[in-house]
Amino acid sequence: MAEAARDGAAAEHSGVVRLLHATDAGPADVLAADGYVFATPENLAAISGLMKDFFDRCYYPVLDRVNGRPYASLVCAGSDGSNAARQMARIATGWRLKAVAEPLIICTHAQTPEAILAPKQIGGGDLANCRVLGESLATGLALGVF
Repeated sequence: MAEAARDGAAAEHSGVVRLLHATDAGPADVLAADGYVFATPENLAAISGLMKDFFDRCYYPVLDRVNGRPYASLVCAGSDGSNAARQMARIATGWRLKAVAEPLIICTHAQTPEAILAPKQIGGGDLANCRVLGESLATGLALGVF
């Protein structure tokens, strides 16, 4: 999902488009970006622990330094995803970011322990929606809309 969003953004933006894992991203990366697509799996009705760690490490160092920048979010969920999306929205609100799209929640319907632990195959239509999200954010940035 994140790769599709990155590919969409890269196709529409002549500048640098980076895809970073939450463990590899830090405050300097947040400050260097003009916009963001935050992507996380939903774990136990919440954002992943690694995504939470990213926000914990970056929140105060960038507070009041990224106001108004655009963002969008992707959630890969087993059944719902809305709480994970809400968590990211609350954090983004604290950073005073501007949501430029509704959260894109892709539901895998993984409900058994085996299905939850199995690798997921995201369908082509869902990946196309992720790509469009990245394209839209990049286009808005390029045109100065955001």
